[in-house]
Amino acid sequence: MNALETSLVPDQKMIPKTRSLRKPTLCYLLSASHSGSTLLAMLLGAQEGICSAGELKAAALGNPDLYRCSCGRFIKECEFWSQVQEEMAQEGIADFDITRAGTNVHQVESRYCRRLLAPLFRGLPLELARDAALHLSPRWRNHLRETRRRNAALIKAVGRVAEASVVVDSSKQALRLKYLLHDPGFHVKVIRLVRDGRAVSLTYLDEWTFADASDVSLRGGGSGFKRPSLDSMAVAANQWKRSNEAADCLVKGLPDSSWTHVSYEELCQDPGTTLQRLQKFLGFDDAEVNLNFRSVPQHVIGNGMRLDSTSQIRLDDRWRSHLSASDLEGFDRVAGGLNRSYGYT
Repeated sequence: MNALETSLVPDQKMIPKTRSLRKPTLCYLLSASHSGSTLLAMLLGAQEGICSAGELKAAALGNPDLYRCSCGRFIKECEFWSQVQEEMAQEGIADFDITRAGTNVHQVESRYCRRLLAPLFRGLPLELARDAALHLSPRWRNHLRETRRRNAALIKAVGRVAEASVVVDSSKQALRLKYLLHDPGFHVKVIRLVRDGRAVSLTYLDEWTFADASDVSLRGGGSGFKRPSLDSMAVAANQWKRSNEAADCLVKGLPDSSWTHVSYEELCQDPGTTLQRLQKFLGFDDAEVNLNFRSVPQHVIGNGMRLDSTSQIRLDDRWRSHLSASDLEGFDRVAGGLNRSYGYT
């Protein structure tokens, strides 16, 4: 038994409130991976009226029998997710299981569709072309309809179980957000999160060391699943660049009132002020801020830091000592211009 298991305190019984006709608000964290979205999600989830369940696309969980919820329990034994499953059944989705959630738009059983979905978000003209090509497939039309149904039900179910009016999804992908924006069942508010590309690129080169739980036994969600790292700075820098270009392209088409911008560095250096601003953006004026995000039960899936035991908010800038001069030159050639446009020098 590891330290996390021995420190577990049973959650207070969570009883969903009576169903409300009011639309929930989905707060979507839009960013490149490893930009601090899990930290931000857990900080938001510790605030009154807000719940974060992590990456609701629920992909890449490794071995589902060994994957742990952020509460420390195996996810299949977690009371919160069991109650979500019951709520989903009430929504008419009796086969729901968070380890096979059916909420990921990319998981369509069609090679043709998966190839069309592979490119990142490209802007309105190319997205219209993508949608037209996808629409030719009956399998895609059925998949999209079912995925939307399951996402809408999951957002409502999580909100009811947590008794929260705002549900945070830290799935990050611009293409996923594109399809969520068209759902009339909930309001969408977007937090556009950025982090210095040199720090993110380091995590792509060695995710196991620089972007997972501090306790080695809890890495890979506790399952030991180790995703392969990228093999060159050029590839890592390009991945960071393309993800952010896709995110920037998407938010350009959104009303100003529906999205806001925050940097990982800003969050770490002044978390109180940053969270106050984000709470106001989400409709919570003059709300108190709780920075001890592990002081409340949270049930987050995603990045391994969710399994750490501390609420310390610390700027991770290990890239300064771990990237070589050659690495930095390689990053600058590929993505230096975009990085500087975000204010990183």
